[in-house]
Amino acid sequence: VQLQASGGGMVQAGNSLRLSCECSEGTGKNYAMAWFRQAPGKDREFVAAITWSGSRTTIGDSVRGRVTVSRDSAKNSATLQMNSLRPEDTAVYYCAADPTYFGSVPSRYEYWGQGTLVTVSS
Repeated sequence: VQLQASGGGMVQAGNSLRLSCECSEGTGKNYAMAWFRQAPGKDREFVAAITWSGSRTTIGDSVRGRVTVSRDSAKNSATLQMNSLRPEDTAVYYCAADPTYFGSVPSRYEYWGQGTLVTVSS
């Protein structure tokens, strides 16, 4: 299983950004997908997760109210919409997937993408 994240870049504070993650695995298997981020010198932080069906989502405390997560099961992809971005949102954002786990613990996800850098300037 390979995950390909895209959509990172540099934006000014207050603006929005949309990240996408595509999973190479076919739709024959159901994967929950999640987003984490890691800023320099900090631990990996949970951002959001969504079940395969999209019926359940969970959002991290630090981004709640500014972030939504959705998915296209037909394409086995997930999208992270981030609004009202702040400089403290600057980090490498990683997508992850797992066939049995849905939640906020990074070690529980089996598959990881390569990360995409988001830089928010003040």
